[in-house]
Amino acid sequence: MNVPAATTGFCWPVRVYWEDTDAGGVVFYANYLRYMERARTEWCRAAGIDQSRLQAEEGLVFTVVSTEVDYLRPARLDDLLAVTVAVESAKRASMTMLQEVRRGDRDGELLVSGRVRVACVDSAAFRPRAFPETFRRLLAA
Repeated sequence: MNVPAATTGFCWPVRVYWEDTDAGGVVFYANYLRYMERARTEWCRAAGIDQSRLQAEEGLVFTVVSTEVDYLRPARLDDLLAVTVAVESAKRASMTMLQEVRRGDRDGELLVSGRVRVACVDSAAFRPRAFPETFRRLLAA
C-alpha cells in the first residue's frame, strides 16, 4: 500500500528517541502505530476538535477498529520523521485514514505506509454513534 504524499492533508513531526528503538538503534515496529496515533490526535487538535471535551460533554470517543501497515525502510535514533494524515473515506460513524511516515519532511524517503479505520463510539457502552456535527464538517472539508 503506497499513499502518495500529494494526497496527505496534515503532517506532524516526530523525533526518534532511545525509548523508541530496539537494541540496534532501529525504531521498534509497534512505535510507528504510536506515531500515527499522535498525528491523528494533532490533526483533530489543529482542526479544533478537543477529544477530552468530546468525551466529557458528549460521551464520545474514537477507537481504532483496524490497521494495515507496510514497513518499507527503518527509522533510526535521532531521525526526524514526518507523519502524515489524510482521510480516505468517511461514513456516519467510522472513517479510514491513510498515513505515511517519512524521513525528514513530507517529501522525504517513505519508511512506513498505513491505513487505519477509526470508529466513533459511545464512551460508556462502546457502541457506534454518529460523528458529531463539528467533526462531520471537518470530514466534508
